Amino acid sequence: MAEGTVTFFAEKLSNLILQEASVFGEVEGQIKLLRNELEWMRLFLRDADSKRIYDERFKLWVNQIRNATHDAEDVIDEFILNMDHRKRRLNTLKFLPTCVGMVDKLPFIHELDSRVKDINAMIRAIMANRSKYGLEALTASSSSTADQAVSHKEKRAPVVEESDVVEIIDGAKKVKQMLMMKVETSKRSVVSIVGMGGLGKTTLAKNVYNQRDVQGPFDCKAWVYVSQEFREREILLAIALQVMSLSDAEKREMGETELGQKLCGYLKEKKYLVVMDDVWSSEVWSRLQPYFPEEAKDGSKVLITTRNKEIALHATYSEAFIYELRLMNPDESWRLFLKKAFRGTATTTPELEELREKIVTKCKGLPLAIVVLGGLLSTKEKTKQSWEKVLASIEWHLDQGPESCMGILALSYNDLPYYLKSCFLYCGIFPEDSEIDAWQLIKLWLAEGFIQRRGKERLEDIAEDYMHQLIHRSLIQVADRRVDGRVKSCRMHDLLRDLAVSEAKDAKFFEVHENMDSTFPISIRRLVIHQNLINHVISQCFHNSSSGLRSLVSFSTGTIRKKSWGYLQEHIKLLTVLKLREERFGRHMLPRDIGQLIHLKFLCINGSFDKLKLPSSMDRLVNLQSLDLHNVCNIPHSIWKLKKLRHLECPVSKVSSQSQINKCVNGYLGVEQLTNLQTLALEGGSWLERDGLGKLTQLRSLALRDWTPSYLKTEFFESIAKLTALEPSFCHFRRSIQRKHW
Repeated sequence: MAEGTVTFFAEKLSNLILQEASVFGEVEGQIKLLRNELEWMRLFLRDADSKRIYDERFKLWVNQIRNATHDAEDVIDEFILNMDHRKRRLNTLKFLPTCVGMVDKLPFIHELDSRVKDINAMIRAIMANRSKYGLEALTASSSSTADQAVSHKEKRAPVVEESDVVEIIDGAKKVKQMLMMKVETSKRSVVSIVGMGGLGKTTLAKNVYNQRDVQGPFDCKAWVYVSQEFREREILLAIALQVMSLSDAEKREMGETELGQKLCGYLKEKKYLVVMDDVWSSEVWSRLQPYFPEEAKDGSKVLITTRNKEIALHATYSEAFIYELRLMNPDESWRLFLKKAFRGTATTTPELEELREKIVTKCKGLPLAIVVLGGLLSTKEKTKQSWEKVLASIEWHLDQGPESCMGILALSYNDLPYYLKSCFLYCGIFPEDSEIDAWQLIKLWLAEGFIQRRGKERLEDIAEDYMHQLIHRSLIQVADRRVDGRVKSCRMHDLLRDLAVSEAKDAKFFEVHENMDSTFPISIRRLVIHQNLINHVISQCFHNSSSGLRSLVSFSTGTIRKKSWGYLQEHIKLLTVLKLREERFGRHMLPRDIGQLIHLKFLCINGSFDKLKLPSSMDRLVNLQSLDLHNVCNIPHSIWKLKKLRHLECPVSKVSSQSQINKCVNGYLGVEQLTNLQTLALEGGSWLERDGLGKLTQLRSLALRDWTPSYLKTEFFESIAKLTALEPSFCHFRRSIQRKHW
């Protein structure tokens, strides 16, 4: 992971040297020296990064390099922030001579020079420690180099889908029979699938749930993921939204009991099927059971998946309605392994057949271990020597203490190239058992700087390829696909998520607030919040001097207080990613000074408010790449100044018109200035009146709503015709004035 940290910052530094040479001035020499030191460190890190787990010397050395890199990044970003503030201050004092501006700049330059020199000296000392403490045996070789990975240009074979993962004979047939069976003593009964993690409980349940002849007899169906982070209201709301209609007010305001009673009243008249996946506690069933009426239509069913048979016995009518998954036998294991290793085919060579027993033994019949190992070997040469090398690595991992499956998962993670390691770990920020929106994940990867350029390829396409590589390695699973076959959403097995969260914490990649010890870490790069503690967490960041925080991602619901926004703006100024969910704003307006977060690249707010207003300071967010607002918003016309915007997704928002006076003073602002735009979702407005839309030659997705005939002039249609990169399946026009989510 440290290799990725150093590589991403080295690339960022190279771009800054090209773009901001005039800003760095006489310090440019020290900046270039820092970049060169980073390049050397990166080469030595490749081998050390994987060895750090089991050797304390490597771990200390790698941690010191990572910390030095973070310090360097903070120094550079703080300097850019100070220079921005200086520039804006001088703009208000235009009458001052140029020499005054230069004098004003000197203290920042001298401070930067001093701090970069200190960091360069620190890095030289860290590198010298390699020989001083016996680490000089490191080589630049690594199993994760790009030439050993499957080329991204290779035409991909079909992925072995989830339906192929579970090879247990009669499993789906038996569960299906249980769901169709009538129980004389109750009109509603419970069926349970039981098995250890990695056996394929979810996959088996989904296989049965998606069958047409299973769904047909039921009036309504719902699937919810429960997980360890059980929240009663969220589960009830998720079920209700799948089987009935709720008003926005009901979604927002109904409590657990009221919501449960409404759901129960609706289900009484139906024959229903509800799947509760990944139940960890008997309490879950005890609290939800009253809302699944027994007096519903005959044959209603609740299907539960759990690791604990005691939970199944607590919820289920009799053991006759419990299906226990078993481990795969050697023949089943080998067939599934071949499908993954040879990407859809089950053919092998005689010399690889000799390794059959060793491979099957290592996986111990666990489907998750089989598909992950198969995915790993699918990226290697199909030779006995290459495969034996990987199997020897498994021995080494298992000798260190972890159980069989986790050892194989850790090996597959360590085999990833550095850029995929970052992407894999990042998937761990999402709540357990959640369905991850693929498009949002790609935009987050992009904002975090994980996507490495490959010639003239579009960054989003490279990111999509990264996702496919993780899918082929079975480190993430496809949850849903779009009409055109592309991945719509993905999911992470809970064992793999556990691995990602553990590795991320160890590598100081991100922290999940709920998993922290009582002591709040002094330095955090990325912070994830799953529970409703947003204000408390921001306050902790401030009091623990977490000024280096780059990403704040909240999946909780709540209200960010004005004081908390003040903390963010004054003390956590280097944010790159800010993602908030269902936050309410007292005056329905983002803070006036949000423009101070000039390093922000990704801003996403999904709120429960009726209308949100963005402040005029938004035009200072010059690095913003993605703006996601899925509630009704008023956007200032200065949004057109943000030339780095790639994704403007505000489907029920309007951009204000630019006044004639403003045009005379500041010049015309229009959509045509966003030449990097790939995605555009907005309400129609005066910005459509010119032919600016036609100048967005990179636009691939366009969604307009509430467009009216007043905009339908010849220029408008000519503009649409010029959008040659536009993908037909991602072009939508709606006249409806009802404000509904797309």
